Amino acid sequence: MAPAQDPDCHILASAVSALVSFPLWRASAIAQSGFQIPGLASQTYLCSRLLPISNQGASACAMFAHVMKPPYPGALYVLAGMTWARATIFFGSDSGRDILLKNGAPSSVAMFLPPLVLSTLVQILNQPIVRGSIAVQWPGSPHHTVVAALRDVWVRKGFFAMWHGTSAGVMKTVPKYCTTVLVKDIMEEVLAPVPDHSPHSDHLIRSAKKSVVAGVAGATLTNPFDVIRNEMFKSDQSLMEVLRHLNKTQGWKWIWRGVDKNLVSVAVPLGMTIFLTDAFIEYKHGE
Repeated sequence: MAPAQDPDCHILASAVSALVSFPLWRASAIAQSGFQIPGLASQTYLCSRLLPISNQGASACAMFAHVMKPPYPGALYVLAGMTWARATIFFGSDSGRDILLKNGAPSSVAMFLPPLVLSTLVQILNQPIVRGSIAVQWPGSPHHTVVAALRDVWVRKGFFAMWHGTSAGVMKTVPKYCTTVLVKDIMEEVLAPVPDHSPHSDHLIRSAKKSVVAGVAGATLTNPFDVIRNEMFKSDQSLMEVLRHLNKTQGWKWIWRGVDKNLVSVAVPLGMTIFLTDAFIEYKHGE
């Protein structure tokens, strides 16, 4: 496994992937929260008439058109939150792994413990930003900024209500990052190393394989937790109340609600962050 290095490359990669993937995050947040978008049905019909695609493809096309249109509520908070969170988790996990291995910890502990601790702390610290950012994605929201949405929660429910949904957020974020980091490290060991003095493209192809597998693995396991978290934000209900409501109204189908969008919105930014970090380090050192 490569040693941790170049925190600047981790930050830059996290920022670029956050910017590119913001529309994907926005589409996923809307779909998993069950927000109704005015005019989306007519846009879906228009897409189905203009493009030779299925109904599902037309729906995705209409949603993409919606999330690409300004304004972009909460964009700066989302981008800042994603950037520092991913950079902290990925760089901190690599650094923590190296420290634990040097002190004689088993490799399994060294690979698993740092992302477990860091992703939990990051999720707790980021929770108000996450809650406020999702709230303002609803077209009918009376609040136009994340600060206004959080101020309203504070006034109505109290200061700690801004952390409502933290349990579901931790259940979603911690497995996602633990899985992604673990698979990334395993792929680093499994993939054949690139010989010295090989062209940059060989290094990038190897990194792409690692990034895709790690990103998809981290995304596919977490969709139910995203649905639960977003329902908790929308309804202000407890975890158990939300579970009872989802099972009563949708059966077990809710587990897959928005899974296609979540797979894209999670796998793409995670894989992109890993790939860009490797690419920036590669070109920085000119290896």
